[in-house]
Amino acid sequence: MGPLAWEVIGVFDTEGDCAEWTFPSEPGAVRAARAAVRGQLGRWHLESLADLTALLVSELVTNSLRHADGPIGLRLVRPAGLGGVLRVEVSDQVPDPPRERTARPEDESGRGVALVAGSSARWGTRPGGNGKTVWFELAIPE
Repeated sequence: MGPLAWEVIGVFDTEGDCAEWTFPSEPGAVRAARAAVRGQLGRWHLESLADLTALLVSELVTNSLRHADGPIGLRLVRPAGLGGVLRVEVSDQVPDPPRERTARPEDESGRGVALVAGSSARWGTRPGGNGKTVWFELAIPE
């Protein structure tokens, strides 16, 4: 599969201040989500946020793959009303919010939510109709 041949279930809106994608619950979703984030941030001229945003999205999509079945939603929003922040949302079908925990040095997992919490301006979760959304915000550089 080439770099642009992702298994994307559907792209809803990539114009203006919001971009949304839905990815199947497959290992390739992480790579596809990173590429979608980098591409959209490039179109918005927010390349300076691309590395960090792609890393944090990777962590949240990986959590969704580990704990949920079904599609994974990804949404990027750069609303004017939030004071110059990029909001990133990852949704899945598991209603339970992720838990921030302290991973031991020998642990191979358990650092994703702590990484999101420590790297973002704000983060949180909210319930959805059939699951939850984990979101984080990054300040847009002036």
